[in-house]
Amino acid sequence: MSQNKALASEFTIREDFPPVSYDEWRRTVEHALDGAPFERKLVRRNYDGIDIQPLYTRDDQLGEGDVQGLPGFPPFVRHAQPLGAVAAGWDIRSEHAHPDVAVTNRAILDDLLGGVTSVQLQFDGAACNGLDADAPSWGELAGCLGVMIYSVDDLDAALADVDLVKMAVALDAGAAFLPAAALLAALWQRRGVGAEQAHGALNADPLASLALRGQLPLDAEQSFAQLAVLAEWAAENYPHVTSIGIDTSPYQNAGATAAQDIAFAMATGVEYLRALKLDIDTAARQMLFRIDLGTHHFLAIAKLRAARRLWSRIVEACGGSPQAAGMKIHARTSHRVLTRRDPYVNLLRNTTAVFAAGVAGAEVITALPLDTMNGLPDDFSRRIARNTVLVLQEEAHLNRIVDPAGGSWYLEKLTEQLADVAWGVFQETERQGGMLAALRSGWVADAIESAFAPRAKDIARRKEGITGVSEFPDVNEPRDEHHPADLASLRKSAAQRLAQSRTDASELHQLSKSPLDVAAAIKAADQGATLGQIASALGFHGEATTTVTPLTPRSFAQPYEELRDASDAWLDAHGSRPRVFLAKMGPVAHYIARATYAKNFFEAGGFEVVGEAGYEDADTAVAAFLQSDANIAVICSSDKLYAEIVPATAAALKQAGARTVVLAGAPGENADAWQAAGVDEFIFIKCDVLETLRKLLREEGVWQEAEV
Repeated sequence: MSQNKALASEFTIREDFPPVSYDEWRRTVEHALDGAPFERKLVRRNYDGIDIQPLYTRDDQLGEGDVQGLPGFPPFVRHAQPLGAVAAGWDIRSEHAHPDVAVTNRAILDDLLGGVTSVQLQFDGAACNGLDADAPSWGELAGCLGVMIYSVDDLDAALADVDLVKMAVALDAGAAFLPAAALLAALWQRRGVGAEQAHGALNADPLASLALRGQLPLDAEQSFAQLAVLAEWAAENYPHVTSIGIDTSPYQNAGATAAQDIAFAMATGVEYLRALKLDIDTAARQMLFRIDLGTHHFLAIAKLRAARRLWSRIVEACGGSPQAAGMKIHARTSHRVLTRRDPYVNLLRNTTAVFAAGVAGAEVITALPLDTMNGLPDDFSRRIARNTVLVLQEEAHLNRIVDPAGGSWYLEKLTEQLADVAWGVFQETERQGGMLAALRSGWVADAIESAFAPRAKDIARRKEGITGVSEFPDVNEPRDEHHPADLASLRKSAAQRLAQSRTDASELHQLSKSPLDVAAAIKAADQGATLGQIASALGFHGEATTTVTPLTPRSFAQPYEELRDASDAWLDAHGSRPRVFLAKMGPVAHYIARATYAKNFFEAGGFEVVGEAGYEDADTAVAAFLQSDANIAVICSSDKLYAEIVPATAAALKQAGARTVVLAGAPGENADAWQAAGVDEFIFIKCDVLETLRKLLREEGVWQEAEV
């Protein structure tokens, strides 16, 4: 810069970067695309059928002014509270499912010391079905997927040394929500926790339990009646406790789209509103929506904002006041996006989901431990999970801004579009007769299956990649060794506890009478009645039950992880993995791209990939192949060299004993000629990766062993 030229006293970006209209930008982009269709190259359609544009401008603004309202005011898109989490921060909730009550207690105390503000207890499979650990013919459910809590004493032990005045307790007890609530209420009374001091969530949600497990151990109408009585009791006695938890995880983990997830939550909420005998305002305040979030960051933000918009609309349509229409949300990381393989990548997935939850205004946030998919989490993974939320709150100060997404043309538009699609799915669910009828008929399962099919295809073709699993896998990564709890010993101990503490409480007889009395259940629990006894008195496992085809949970990584499991089993049995030899032909610049692609491709299926430097001709490639102990050879080079090297190299590899010769790259018009020369498979972007890997593992004998 010349010494005589002084800097301007003011910097105005407009002079250096003049405004550009959308039309000008579009013409420039289309010129750069060189004839390729703009909509095909740059516009992406998501799984709800919403077109995601590459650029959003003021023209995409929904209307004049802030049509989404203000935080804390209808339609509550921007937050249910005027100040959001600015003052108090998020309720950071950890979930606990270790079957051993003592281990669970230690984990809870560690979490509280580490900054968690509430805990959620997952009851085991027996308790969720209204059974004790020693119930005949049901023993395999005891300790399965949850804590072995069957009495007030068990719950007291799980929460030993926990200040129940300062900390909220949430329950997840499946169909046995009322017996579990009775245990918690009895514990509050035992500890001297007053009605104004108790905080928690009882999370009664029989429809979620039905969708997940495929059955309710009593008639659905009975379960709804118990839900209604519990909600009425909680509303009258515990002002800081919600009784109903609308959990979308069974639908999310089965493959539902974002719009379906919201719609089924709305349909469930409406089903419960019909069942309750409370006024609409009181009923709405009894509900906590538990919504799982994935790793599509902006979609996750829009999902929570759209859910609040629709719930506000429903409460308003039912005659509720604006003050009652603010949706309370417990957001958590979805199981379906977490992986067993390369679990440390789950740190990033957790962060993405938690960040979205905070930006979108969730009141309660749960980050799942990174090793969740491998079994019971350890101290380290629980610490990292809670710190993921704490860093965003205490260091990034994400909670200090109310609705940071507000005003984004993209997010505002996406929120509105998602709400419209979800409203259509909700209306169709209502036309099916409501959520219960839609589950019974199988319509919900069919709708989710149809919606998941395109995503499954994209996962199979790696259009939707999974880092560390289908993309950039490490086939030799150390196995994540998780030692399961000794269920046999824990079941024996639980049975002994039950035998010593179980009493025929006088209040149990009152429970079988009408009307149902929650206070009687609490008294029975306080007198020593077990969860199974209370459930039995309430009519569990009688002649009337409710069954549907359960929704099958699936993780996105599961198909690839099954292949890796098969490879591990083969390694354990034979001392080596199935191998693939890469015939890297020509100079590095010609083979490096496709060799890298092929290495990732086959390692995603558990193959060991061998082959070092590039080979000058077919003879040198064959010599290396013969030393590789591989049955599969992959030719990797550039289109420029393929016409010359493929016929000779493929034929030579076949003659040398290669069972399968693969070419890395789309063959185009050369497919027939190269197949005639000996090429058996072609791998390229958009090919069916999963089917190719399964076929080759089957030919190796690996996949059959896994299936057996």
